[in-house]
Amino acid sequence: MSVLLLRLCGPMQSWGVQSRFTVRDTGLEPSKSGVVGLLCAALGRPRIAPVADLAALRMGVRVDREGRLAVDYHTAQNVYRAKGGIKETELSTRYYLADACFLVGLEGEDDALLRRLHQALRDPHWPLYLGRKAFVPGRPPWLADGLRPGEDLLETLARYPRLASPRRGERPQMRLVLEDPNGSEVRPDQPISFAQRRFAPRRVRVTFIDPPPAGPDDAEPPDTDRA
Repeated sequence: MSVLLLRLCGPMQSWGVQSRFTVRDTGLEPSKSGVVGLLCAALGRPRIAPVADLAALRMGVRVDREGRLAVDYHTAQNVYRAKGGIKETELSTRYYLADACFLVGLEGEDDALLRRLHQALRDPHWPLYLGRKAFVPGRPPWLADGLRPGEDLLETLARYPRLASPRRGERPQMRLVLEDPNGSEVRPDQPISFAQRRFAPRRVRVTFIDPPPAGPDDAEPPDTDRA
């Protein structure tokens, strides 16, 4: 097995998996459908392209800094009604994570695919965003040492240097969300087709680890809340 690591850090992120109509939710960490969508953008795959090879990768997320849940107020104009006609103004409530930072790992046996993804993240075909097009990464998702041949997903996530400083009062341990067929939690975000908006459930398990030290090149400035 080999692992590809991505850094998903930014001032605003949203990873909703069950949004309907005017209320748009977000999970507390990146969804698999959102990460696969980001990889498709990097590769230049259109919405109608198959995603089975990317969806087959096993995903793990290390929460280097938990996001603060916040709400954005949106208005849209000239919205089509299902029963016909146009509504002049539509209000929507959209949740997002503020100031979150995640290390995402994707594990698979296809080294050529992981190498192609690593290269595409460095030079993406389309702009990359963190769940919504307006939410651009604060730092590049590409990591120079993000391709880890012959490594295990859990060990790699546990060992890789920390990406962000903790906030004052945060628990000292870091949360890990790992894809596991025997996991106790279910996430409805396994992509089957983006064109048809079809997704399957997948199981994950949540565990906590002691944080590794921050790397010299990847440590962010101290969080302002610590002052």
